[in-house]
Amino acid sequence: MGFVFFNTLGREKQAFNPICEGKAGFYGCGPTVYNYAHIGNLRAYVHHDILIRSLRRAGFEVNHVMNITDVGHLSDDADDGDDKMVKSAEERGKSVLEIADFYTQAFFYDTGRMNITRPSVVCKATDHINEMINLIKEIEKNGFTYSAGGNLYFDISKFPSYGDLALLKLDDLKAGGQTEFARIEQDENKRNAGDFVLWFTKSKFENQALVWDSPWGRGYPGWHIECSAMSIKYLGEQFDIHAGGIDHIPIHHTNEIAQSEAATGKKPWVRYWLHNEFLVMDKGKMSKSSGSFLTLQSLVDEGFDPLDYRYFLLGGHYRSQLQFSFESLKGAKNARKSLTDKIRSKFANPDNIDGVNDQEIISHIEDFDKAIEDDLNTPRALAVLWGLLKDGPASPSALAAIFDMDRVFGLGLEDDLKNNKNADTDESLAREIEELIIKRAEAKKAKDFAAADNIRQSLKDRGIILEDSPNGTAWRQI
Repeated sequence: MGFVFFNTLGREKQAFNPICEGKAGFYGCGPTVYNYAHIGNLRAYVHHDILIRSLRRAGFEVNHVMNITDVGHLSDDADDGDDKMVKSAEERGKSVLEIADFYTQAFFYDTGRMNITRPSVVCKATDHINEMINLIKEIEKNGFTYSAGGNLYFDISKFPSYGDLALLKLDDLKAGGQTEFARIEQDENKRNAGDFVLWFTKSKFENQALVWDSPWGRGYPGWHIECSAMSIKYLGEQFDIHAGGIDHIPIHHTNEIAQSEAATGKKPWVRYWLHNEFLVMDKGKMSKSSGSFLTLQSLVDEGFDPLDYRYFLLGGHYRSQLQFSFESLKGAKNARKSLTDKIRSKFANPDNIDGVNDQEIISHIEDFDKAIEDDLNTPRALAVLWGLLKDGPASPSALAAIFDMDRVFGLGLEDDLKNNKNADTDESLAREIEELIIKRAEAKKAKDFAAADNIRQSLKDRGIILEDSPNGTAWRQI
């Protein structure tokens, strides 16, 4: 039937028809690298990964672009609050770029441990200031800006469709009547409450860490402009899919649409908007600002594998809130172990795979396709996998189908079975090795390469070989 996605722009499921047949341009909002990603953040990136894996499995050539925000993101999306990067740098006694580099590496270390595919393009905001300036020039030339108090603002009153994505009324936004804007301490320089800064030359920060020359004075870009500038550079003035968390809908993504279409004159800028719901803990959204958040390492320290958390996320649809607890994560851990144990016990020869050629197995694949193509319904797709494992034959065709499904799930089932990972290894030894891998990664982040090399050599002396890849570090015995 082909893919059907729930498009936030229109609030309905729509058939996926890309701009170029067989290709998909995809932009996913990346991290602001001022702290470790928490497990709520990681839900978004697993969602992006499932989307990319599903499209590629279906034969699409996917160009996946992700930004790294290392400048200009204030603690409130609407130009209010502290600069996240500057605040983190001051607290840690580091430069902004040192903070950005450290947490960028930490982010990709975590996503690698969760089998999240690395983007085709990773672009840092600080590397694309010229692109932002040039895009702002186009917005200004087309009559959508004004200067006040030393800053350059986008005038939402000049853009009639502003707020369509979030179902917001422009008249209310002008007056500051919408909840998203009414709660914010208003900038007296703004003509409308919803106006936003494209370029700062004056802010409440006396010594802004990173500034650049521009036609509007020496300063720095607003947060929203980076995503427009970089996505247009790498995907073109119109592309297929933009994704992020639901918290980006009312301000960040709404502003992205306005400034992009104001600059290019092309509409729609993005054809499909996909947004994932929050991960909640004790009925509250997990957030760094509140200080109540868990990192992936927090889960590892409690004895969980990163893929246990990935399995947990697969059990909830991306558009539904997901309640996190260690009890529910333990259930996911047990389910994943049961899955791998059943595959090991049912299929004695994992190398004897000859493709899916059995009609009974093909019907399971068709059911799986229907689930994934229906707005990435991973809970239903998991049920299909379990049904095949329970009711299907112990045949090479069935095993090939399981591995095919795992191209979307990303649970590493083929590697697990072929390598029989940890199957014949004492559990305490396995835990010790994983802990040493983590310590080695921390040493590398701290640029203590001697310590990292010592850990690798000590494991090699014990017959344990470490293998680094973009998806993290694996180990094997010799």
